[in-house]
Amino acid sequence: MQELVAVSGLVLIFGLSMWRKINMGAVALVVAFLLGVLYFGQTASGIASGFPGSLLITLLGVTYLFGMARANGTIDQIVGGAVGAVRGRVALVPWVFFILAAIITGSGALSAATNAILIPVGLAFAQRYRINPLLVGLCIINGTNAGGFSPIAVYYNIVDGVLDKVGISVDAGQLFLWTFIANVVINAVAFILLGGPELMRRGREEETADPTTSYLGGGTATITKTATWTGQKIVTVVLMASILVGALGFKLDVGFLALAAAVTLSALYPQHSKEALGHIGWNVILLIGGIVTYISMLETAGVIKELANSVAGIGTPLLAALMMLVVAGVVSAFASTNAMFVVLVPLAAPLLTTGSVGVLGFVIALCIAASAVDSSPFSTGGALVVANTEEEKREQTFRGMMIWGMSMIVAAPLLAWLLFVVI
Repeated sequence: MQELVAVSGLVLIFGLSMWRKINMGAVALVVAFLLGVLYFGQTASGIASGFPGSLLITLLGVTYLFGMARANGTIDQIVGGAVGAVRGRVALVPWVFFILAAIITGSGALSAATNAILIPVGLAFAQRYRINPLLVGLCIINGTNAGGFSPIAVYYNIVDGVLDKVGISVDAGQLFLWTFIANVVINAVAFILLGGPELMRRGREEETADPTTSYLGGGTATITKTATWTGQKIVTVVLMASILVGALGFKLDVGFLALAAAVTLSALYPQHSKEALGHIGWNVILLIGGIVTYISMLETAGVIKELANSVAGIGTPLLAALMMLVVAGVVSAFASTNAMFVVLVPLAAPLLTTGSVGVLGFVIALCIAASAVDSSPFSTGGALVVANTEEEKREQTFRGMMIWGMSMIVAAPLLAWLLFVVI
């Protein structure tokens, strides 16, 4: 009965948030309080103790830092320079945006923030170079996923934090390597199917505008030149690089490093501080905090353990693993990928701790299955691609995103299961 109540709570959280467009985390906090106190007999303070403070500091720090980098023009500078470097080689434009998305997300930016920064820019360049907007949009989304599991990325920190709570650890380098390779392959398929060969035949074309033109204002007809490297931008890049050194070289906390960098920039250049605060991912912080608190409440009540044992007992371990991957793909296509990691990793604990399936292989497969479907037009990235496509191509792009996203729901979990769990 407890398991039924817990699953019903999850259905209510996902259903109500999607139906009424309410932040899923806010709904989860309310449901956690009501079920925890009224049904499971827990205290409000006990439920609140499940709120993941360290993870939220990471989200706060990196989104604040990238808010400063965006406000002071550093991100604009990097994007303009990278795209300008192709010098009319149209076949390279989609891959430049793939690499940019991977670098930005891999450096700690939220995937939603990366998409919000790059998709309007990418779609503007797609229009300029007469490239299929669906191709450029998918390159950005796939690039975001490629960088999403670096050791300092938000996706990785969420997965690693949840795994740590159930006493499991994975090789961060291997996880990043294989998820990156998987997304390169996915992107190569998209490139081939959506006009890449034709772009290669076109070769180099003359510029119709300055290659360093900035579209970070939203891809409108208003065009401004990218500014030169100022002292402020150089300081920003140095601070961002120092986070990589501190996190990877000295094992310092990414969240506090990013927060320190953001505060330093705000103190040195206060004129951008207010705008940067507006870029903090409060919605994502609330989302992750609420979902983790709900799952923590269920763990305290012993429900997660019972659910996990039930799932693990379905047929063979390999079949149970496949079912989890399919669920991850289906739900993540319509809801939060972050939330899927928080919910499904604890359910997989019995399979992983008993050795029924390989730990690293399953975690890699789960990361691929849950993130590859972010190209659905119902996800944030997919919706941004459709919204930023020029109006006469918008309906066609929506259909393309729908076909691609739905195909990923089937293909990504199955292929990831075969390659990383079975083999």
